[in-house]
Amino acid sequence: MLILVTGGAGFIGSHIVTALHAAGHRVRVLDALLPAAHGTDPAPPALPDGVEWRHADVRDRAAVDEALAGVGAVCHQAAMVGLGKDFADAPHYTSCNVHGTAVLLAAMAAAGVPSLLLAGSMVVYGEGRYDCARHGVVRPGPRLAADLDAGRFEPPCPRCGRPLTPGLVDEDAPTDPRNVYATTKLAQEHLAAAWARDTGGRAIALRYHNVYGPGMPRDTPYAGVAALFRSALARGQAPTVYEDGGQRRDFIHVTDVAAANVAALDALPDIAPGTMRPYNVATGAAHTVGELATLLAAACGGPAPRITGAYRLGDVRHITASAARIHTDFPWTPLTPFHTGIPLLL
Repeated sequence: MLILVTGGAGFIGSHIVTALHAAGHRVRVLDALLPAAHGTDPAPPALPDGVEWRHADVRDRAAVDEALAGVGAVCHQAAMVGLGKDFADAPHYTSCNVHGTAVLLAAMAAAGVPSLLLAGSMVVYGEGRYDCARHGVVRPGPRLAADLDAGRFEPPCPRCGRPLTPGLVDEDAPTDPRNVYATTKLAQEHLAAAWARDTGGRAIALRYHNVYGPGMPRDTPYAGVAALFRSALARGQAPTVYEDGGQRRDFIHVTDVAAANVAALDALPDIAPGTMRPYNVATGAAHTVGELATLLAAACGGPAPRITGAYRLGDVRHITASAARIHTDFPWTPLTPFHTGIPLLL
């Protein structure tokens, strides 16, 4: 099958291109090489032999129409990521992520392309799953600046104020995006579902958790926490950890994410026509941000992490996932454990 990978020159997209090519698919890449992700003077990416290249923006309908010729499925990775500087960035996020996805899906509908893999994100959940000893599963609201200023980082039960126990969130949990980026990622899922219903297409949204690995962007708005810690250590500086370092995340290696895309592509025919189905792409194992920083510092013999107590209002405290659905439906298992993969970043 010929697969179009949007954003295929990016960190995650390039690994997906390699994995699809290795699995025997023909691959065409469309990427705008936006400066925020690729620098101000990016060169065309090094692609596997036989992979086609299109330097174009997913918002350019004519370029998308041309890129879809002969395509059997689209793997949509192109997006603007990160929290942004402030709400003034909202038009740019919605233009890249929401309008860009709408242009792509409209072109797919016109071309009769029946299958979509969408790069989703765990940010659509907001806070993860929490259990209260008195009230069971609860959904805490946004954390208050006054609590964060006082070092009260754990969200309390919204009904009784008692401490909560964090757990694993599954795909049926209510969505609750807490920032503009998260809102646009949820909008992409809704657009994909509407496209599927209207065209009879099949769509899978792969909700990535904290992806790390070779090729991570450095010191850009696209850089995740692992990349920021690595860059600090490379400069001989201590990693700067927000809050108290106790934030729980699920860190997954980029090659495992790429393998999940290959498995999802094979599983698309099993999805009912006219539907979109989400999957957590995660290990199912929780690790703290402080644990990540400590492991990286120890691996390179660098300075110990600096716990700042600082915070960002757009951040959530804990978000870790159940991977039961993807393990049940796909022949996929993550192969790189946290304590093996993280030291290899250095």
